[in-house]
Amino acid sequence: MRVGRGDRHPAVRGPAYRGAVGSGRVTWLMVIAGAVVGAPARYLADRAVQARMRERGAGEFPWGTLLVNVFGCLVLGTLTGAAAAGAASSNVQLLVGTGFCGALTTYSTFSFESLRLAEDGARGAALGNVALSLAAGIAAAFAGVALADAIWG
Repeated sequence: MRVGRGDRHPAVRGPAYRGAVGSGRVTWLMVIAGAVVGAPARYLADRAVQARMRERGAGEFPWGTLLVNVFGCLVLGTLTGAAAAGAASSNVQLLVGTGFCGALTTYSTFSFESLRLAEDGARGAALGNVALSLAAGIAAAFAGVALADAIWG
């Protein structure tokens, strides 16, 4: 059966799908609960890492954002592997993937900080941030999938 756009939307699928996990209040509650933890975790981790790196003379490179984004990729990769192995329910995927990782990681801050570095004349640091963020993020996601495969595979 070919799956078109309408086939994926719960309102189009009919009444049998309307009470499914991932719809309605359960979805909102799981996403909100994860975000309530993820957003402050990002803020606190970013501030702590930036303060420590400044003490060590690392300048204004956005180490905190890099760390939370790479960690989020590792968590999301692990969750993806767990879901593929049947070890993560829809609710766990909503809580951890959409809620926690969605609030923890930040593409907009990564973009802003890279732009700010470039505008401040630190073009090499800006390019380094982009390259390191992409490479480390993708590597972390693959490592997470491999970790999940080792645990649940």
